[in-house]
Parts: sequence; C-alpha cells; structure tokens
Amino acid sequence: MVMTDRPARVIAPVMLALFAAVGALMGDRALPLGLTVTAAIAGLAALVAWRGLVSWPLAIALLATAAGLVVLGHGNSANLAWMGFCVIAGWVALTSALPVTVVTGGALGLGIAAEWLQQRDEPGWTAWVVGTAFTLVACVFAHRLRETVVQLEAAQHQLAERSRAEERSRIAGEVHDVIGHALTVSLLHISSARLALDEDPDEARQALEEAERLARTSLEEVRATVGLMRTDASGETAPMPGAADIPALVESFRRAGVEVDLDLDGGLTTLGPARGLAAYRIVQEALTNATKHAPGEPVTVAGGDSGGVVTIVVRNGGVPRPGAGAGMGIRGMQERASAVGGELVAGPHDEGWTVRARMPR
Repeated sequence: MVMTDRPARVIAPVMLALFAAVGALMGDRALPLGLTVTAAIAGLAALVAWRGLVSWPLAIALLATAAGLVVLGHGNSANLAWMGFCVIAGWVALTSALPVTVVTGGALGLGIAAEWLQQRDEPGWTAWVVGTAFTLVACVFAHRLRETVVQLEAAQHQLAERSRAEERSRIAGEVHDVIGHALTVSLLHISSARLALDEDPDEARQALEEAERLARTSLEEVRATVGLMRTDASGETAPMPGAADIPALVESFRRAGVEVDLDLDGGLTTLGPARGLAAYRIVQEALTNATKHAPGEPVTVAGGDSGGVVTIVVRNGGVPRPGAGAGMGIRGMQERASAVGGELVAGPHDEGWTVRARMPR
C-alpha cells in the first residue's frame, strides 16, 4: 500500500537521513562535510516531498544515493546505516515506479560492492548481503503482485461495465417491447374510432377509451421497467408480466380488431418469473410484428409443456411486406429465449410467418 499522506512523505527521508548520520558517526574517520551535505539533501528532499514539487519516491532515491556516498567515504559500513538503506530501498521499490526502484537498488548495490572491496573486518557482512538480496527479490515479487492486483482491478472494472451495458440493453429491450405493443394496438383502436366516428359514435368512443386504457397500462409497465435501474426507499417495484398474463395480452389485441386464436396448455401459466416474462414478451412482440407486417391476417398463438420443455408458436397468415422491419424484433426475441437457456427461430412458412420458441421449464 502506498503511503501518500504528508507525515509519511516527511518521515521517510528524515529516517533515512538519521540512519546515514548514525552510520557515519559510528565510523573510524570523521567527515563533517559529508554529514552536512547529507543533512542538506535530507532537508531539501523533505521540503520537496512536502510541497509536492516532485514525487516523494524520487526524493528518497536521491537521498539514498547521497547517504550511501557519505557512508562509503567514511570508510565503515556501519550496520545500522545499512539496515536503514535496505529497509528504505525496499519501501521505495514497493511504492514507486520501476526506474526509481532501479536507481535506488543500483545505489545500494554499488555501496555494498565498494565496502566489500575494501576488505576490512566487518561483523555481519554476510547477513546484510543476504538480507539485501532477499529484500530486492521480495521487492520484485511485490512488484509482480501489485501488477497482478492492478490487472485484477481492471478486469473487475471491465466486468462491471459489461454488466451495466447488458442491463441497459435488457431494459432497452423491455421498453422497446412495451412501447411497440402499445403504439401498435393503440393505432388500431384510433383507426377504428376514426372509421366509426360518423356512423357509430359509441363504438368510436369505446375504441378511444380502450386506446387510453392501453396507454395507461403501458405507461405503468415502462415505469416499472425503468424502476429496475434504480432502487427507491422501499426497494419495491411493480411486478412484471408473466406467462399467466398471455391470455389478457391476446384479449387486448382482439379488442383492437385482430383475429387471434389462443391455445395454451394450463401448465404454461405456472412458469417462473424469468421464463414467464420471456414467454410473455415473445408472444407480445410476435403479435405486434404480425399486426404491423401482415395487417388483417388471422394469428394463432399456441403453447405447451412437453417433457420439461416449453414450446411457444405464433403463426400468422399473409406474407410480410418487404422492408417492413429491420429484424430488431426478431433479434430481441432470440436474445430473450437465449437468456433463459432456450432458442427461437422465425421465418416464413407456406401460408405466412411462424415464430417458434423453445425453453426449459
């Protein structure tokens, strides 16, 4: 974890300067100038890190290099100072970019090599060399681990974005089906009202009332669908339609003047919420397409459960008008069937158009 608060940015260079000073004072030759330079660089690094003019890892790297030179010039490795260098070097490697880590590790390695070549009696050299090597290896491992964590976080972010995109696509499909059905059936009612306005005002009024009722119902469905995108204080949303609502859906088309023959297995109405909604939307979209693309033609809706597999078939007579649609409705129905582990095929037959969906119960 990278330390970014101001006290940490000051403590790091100050502690390193302290290690360097103690190491120098423990040596057998004095070097006041070196200590003075070290103190000056430590103060400068602390000030720079405090003001944020450059990154604090760079300030620590510069300080480590200067402190190492002081100890080397003093002629004594001073184990306490080298311990500080190892710890700070490891910390820099864990919290900074690779170039800064290379500079710090290089300075530390040169210092150790120079002290070794002097061939003076120095207790604990082997332990410190092994410790330093272990520190550097651990830092490399930590770098790799941090990169893995960053990659995992990026993958998690991508998954979240994909999930949000899929949710938006699903809700867009819901809104498309609801609005498409509402507009199609409402248009049929309005057309009937226009034709009956002069000869049968009562029939025209009933058609307009039905169109108004359908518009209100569809508006509530749209609100419920959009409500899935957010959670209110109660966390409650209106129930979505299911397979049990298919008869009422068919009846709404019949009231609009569409000739629909319904043949549903009683067990179909007990489908679970996800598959029930998929079945309802598939029938809704198929009826809407039949009404738009083959107006005036009779439609048959059949559905049943056989061996744990639900089959829904919507068939209409007539040939769809060329260029009547872009195929988005069919793709949406296929996506709905696929989402619940099923499949859907749609295409022409000898006498018209057939939509056939299959899904596990």
